[in-house]
Amino acid sequence: MPDKINLLVTGLNGIVGQALRPALEERYTISALSRSGVDGLPPERVFKADIADFESLRPAFEGIDVVLNLAADGGLSSEAGMNAGWDSMLKNNIIGAYNVLEMAKQTGVARVILTSSGATSNGYELEEPYKSLVSTEDVEIPDSWEMVNEFSEPKPVSLYGVTKLFGEDLGRYYALTSDLSVINLRISSCGPIDKAGPGRAQANWSSYRDIQQLTVKIIEAPVDLKFDIFWATSDNRKLFRDNAHAKKVLGYAPQDGVR
Repeated sequence: MPDKINLLVTGLNGIVGQALRPALEERYTISALSRSGVDGLPPERVFKADIADFESLRPAFEGIDVVLNLAADGGLSSEAGMNAGWDSMLKNNIIGAYNVLEMAKQTGVARVILTSSGATSNGYELEEPYKSLVSTEDVEIPDSWEMVNEFSEPKPVSLYGVTKLFGEDLGRYYALTSDLSVINLRISSCGPIDKAGPGRAQANWSSYRDIQQLTVKIIEAPVDLKFDIFWATSDNRKLFRDNAHAKKVLGYAPQDGVR
């Protein structure tokens, strides 16, 4: 990687993009790609394009070292949440992920970071002990529980989660068949306010500075890290989305957590 990484971010206007932006602007030369544009960046580094329109993406990718793909429908930034319509999720999460990876391959990008989601594994929360760990009620918490790591069986309970699993496997394909490094960042609970709410966030929360730290470590990881999946979680007392893999591979050291 060069000394000053040229970073392209799609979906920078979203909740996660805004949480990450201060740390990214401090370290990298940032360009942004979105349908509506982004304020506060030089005009030559703001690209307006539809992520589902392949050729419209090309100008934004020229000269880029790393792409952080936050663009999606069905997550926290979506008006419909995880119940976004299939047509929109197909366009943004599946076709869009393919277009980003294929364009990155064609233009010589070194690494693509795909934002995945806790929705890949939300089915665990229908079962004990995880059901109790995410409950808003005052329920008894077990002394210990089996952690859900990046390679545990996926358990999506929404089509949004299915589209994010597709993105992870598409990334694996590109990592195996091209020079691209593809890293999947499973966003857990990161909302418009940097604070854990009741219920699920008590277990799954990621503070802004923790997700910033983890994203920076992924961007700057050695080039021989070809493919991986990491949970973005702080060190919460009820944590079950296991961040141990990120600690081991990247040296991730969360500074926050719900105690």
